Amino acid sequence: MKVLAGFSLIAGLLHAAPVVAARADFRPTVETGAVAKPLQGVWRSRGYGWVVRFDASGSSLYHLAGDDCWRDPRPEADPDGVLKLWRPVGGAIETAGGADGTVYRFDRLKALPAACSTVRPWTFERTLAVVADTFQAYYPLSSERGLDWGARRRAAFATLGEAPDDMALWKALDVLLRGTNDAHVALDGIVGGRPRTRRLGEAAALVRAKAAPGGEAARARAWRADVLAAPLGVREAASGRILWGRQGEVGYLAVMAMGGFDPPAGDDEMALLDATLDEAMTAFVGAKAVIVDVSDNRGGYDVIARRIAARFADRRREIGSKVAVGGDGVAQALFIAPSDRPRYLGPVWLLTSQVTVSAGETFVLSMRALPNVSQAGEATRGALSDQLQKPLPNGWRFALPAEVHRDADGKVVEGEGVVPPAPLPVFPPDDPEGHAKALDRLLALIGGG
Repeated sequence: MKVLAGFSLIAGLLHAAPVVAARADFRPTVETGAVAKPLQGVWRSRGYGWVVRFDASGSSLYHLAGDDCWRDPRPEADPDGVLKLWRPVGGAIETAGGADGTVYRFDRLKALPAACSTVRPWTFERTLAVVADTFQAYYPLSSERGLDWGARRRAAFATLGEAPDDMALWKALDVLLRGTNDAHVALDGIVGGRPRTRRLGEAAALVRAKAAPGGEAARARAWRADVLAAPLGVREAASGRILWGRQGEVGYLAVMAMGGFDPPAGDDEMALLDATLDEAMTAFVGAKAVIVDVSDNRGGYDVIARRIAARFADRRREIGSKVAVGGDGVAQALFIAPSDRPRYLGPVWLLTSQVTVSAGETFVLSMRALPNVSQAGEATRGALSDQLQKPLPNGWRFALPAEVHRDADGKVVEGEGVVPPAPLPVFPPDDPEGHAKALDRLLALIGGG
């Protein structure tokens, strides 16, 4: 995405904001089969639009949008995994899905808001209104991106018309969200009895690939063939999500996603990831340099991004921070810490592109904070925020980012991407061999093969 006016001002404001330091005093929400007594009651989040009601047996999640409220229709008590741990903070509480995960702050309410228990039909008008209200309240950097949600709402309701149906709602939501160009904006609906999906921010390289013969699958095969053909001794591992090798004095590690390394293992996939990285790091011992390639990384989980980056870290370092939109302005500091397993601490060239997105970008932030890492390639996609899920009881669902990320220097990267100091075309529109040429350039810079 192009750089928008006003980003430097916002970066300065965020850099000056107070930062929540990481602490190790979280405790399980459920202990000995019941929710902790101090948690029981109703709590409202700062940002994100959540209300949570805890009783002894568990939690119930509600969503707030303007004056509206509805209970999350998913069957899980904690469908997004954000309530597993908690700790008191003054009169408020903080929750997290893991000890090193995003921290969410909640304030106690006297009771569940009346709107949350009011039964109302999910009309087309109501669906459009809650989507518009949610984006107006929580979408990051709206004014800096030139997004006037009030004007968009009026245009969307005009498109909806006086006798709407499923298709009219779909078109109205398209008017509301058109041009956001954000990989974390998503819409799923049911039109004419059939599911429909809309994604608003794919990289130009992927859009071109889908329109070309063979589609994106052909592009993925060509990318993999380029890597395997490069003079790097590359092999495939971890269900094809990792490619690594060493030829002479240069090592190579490509990570295609931050997850999915061992699908049959489920939550235990870390074992295969760790074993793969152990083998690669051991092979990299004594290398003049290592190329870490996330130019085709489609994201996944931040915890995995940090786990991989830890293999290149010399000590604990702050990599940046993030702050919830519509919250209290307190930013959460983000850190990388060294792994206790085999590491490579020599020179690293990190290759990025417009396709690098989401957890792939938080990996880039982690690596950029390390003194042995140099980034080259294209700016990343600019969608670093966690994706906030908003499912509706009528079977529709929408999602959006709801945080602003900045790097270790205080520069906002949400919406802009992480820009490499060494620009290098990776997926130019007029050169299908751009990635292979980028690897050749890096090998020439390293001076080995």
